[in-house]
Amino acid sequence: MSLTESSAFEIASAASLASRRLAILSNAERNEALTTLYQGLSENKDAILAANARDVANARHGTENGSLSHSIFKRLDLSKPGKYDDMLQGILSVRDLKDPIGNVTLRTLLDDDLTLERVSCPIGVLLIIFEARPEVIANIAALSIKSGNAAILKGGKESTESFVEISRVICEALSHTAVPKSAIQLVQTRDAVSSLLAQEDLIDLVIPRGSNELVRFVKDNTKIPVLGHADGLCSAYIHHDADVDIAVKVIVDSKTDYPAACNSLETLLVHENVLRDIWPGIAEALMAKGVTLKCDEASKAALVNTLDAARRSLIVDAVDSDYDTEFLDLILAVKTIPASPAYSDVEAAITHINTHSSKHTDIIITESRNTADYFMSSINSAGVFWNASTRFADGMRYGFGTEVGISTNKIHSRGPVGLDGLTIYKYLVRGVGHGAGDYFDGGKQWKHEALPLN
Repeated sequence: MSLTESSAFEIASAASLASRRLAILSNAERNEALTTLYQGLSENKDAILAANARDVANARHGTENGSLSHSIFKRLDLSKPGKYDDMLQGILSVRDLKDPIGNVTLRTLLDDDLTLERVSCPIGVLLIIFEARPEVIANIAALSIKSGNAAILKGGKESTESFVEISRVICEALSHTAVPKSAIQLVQTRDAVSSLLAQEDLIDLVIPRGSNELVRFVKDNTKIPVLGHADGLCSAYIHHDADVDIAVKVIVDSKTDYPAACNSLETLLVHENVLRDIWPGIAEALMAKGVTLKCDEASKAALVNTLDAARRSLIVDAVDSDYDTEFLDLILAVKTIPASPAYSDVEAAITHINTHSSKHTDIIITESRNTADYFMSSINSAGVFWNASTRFADGMRYGFGTEVGISTNKIHSRGPVGLDGLTIYKYLVRGVGHGAGDYFDGGKQWKHEALPLN
């Protein structure tokens, strides 16, 4: 990794050259680099946490004067229990995954001595722009190296001290490996972003990680393909046959495990028939965690007469815009789904979610497999879960080692993007002097026989 203030063209050119070298490194060489990276970050933990503490102190002033959101502040602190160790473990988990490069996914005998193969390969040069989350540097460096991609990283100003120290450690570690120095570059100046977004001839993919404002800015200011999501508007639907214990556990975890995360729950749809029995228990458990409930008329009426004054203060009237809002806080919008025959009630929930969801992760709580399957087939999101928390939408929890981001796109890669999401494929044809003209009318005939992948 190198800290750089070079021009955008120089940065992108260096990354492009490095990506070609990375693409031909062996899996053993890439794994050795990740081991060295892990060791360097382990040995320099105290220095990195000290730098991070300075960022946290500066950011705290920003939250006090309103210049920095609380959700970004919560993502900044590397000293939270287990967070640094999770970052380190993510590197080892990526290292130990199967090599994503060179995997043959199709082999066809076109004719005698003429074969076609589809083989996985790196995308090339990645531009990753992110806010807060200093551990992102280690995550992306590991994923990029393992997948054979070069990466250009631009972090937010709120994490500058952390980024500089982590990049110093990574730079030193990689200098002892086969990975080119310019394979991972950290850009410090904000002015470089717009210029980098104009390097469509050298940069192959942009991955923004952060606020919806950041993602939309990137999408509006580049011709380079963008992989990312602008919002994490995750919804849950509680069907009339939901198990109360499952409903309470899943909903509370989805909303309160980490409210500032993009996979936290923002909207809860409650079937009319559970307003009197299941819904009050869920509401009580949420309010015990300090969650404010923005309720429609029916869901509010089911609660107000059973609560004390302190709990009633956590219930407010919902407005239409609440169902399109990513709160990233202990706030949840609640809407009632009217009881209807057949699948009409499920359809109403599906329609609401497909209309308001950001296509991130949505869930259903039901005891019926048929209902769950119908819901999961109908929801147009990157992740759709049955009786499980939205917080499972995560690269580490999926077994990807870690993730470079979460995509709500409908091309290339969706959901948590791990190694597979950072690869593409190429077609390889091997012949012995074959010509396409030999196969015109009356000429040779194609065989098109499937061959074993191995």
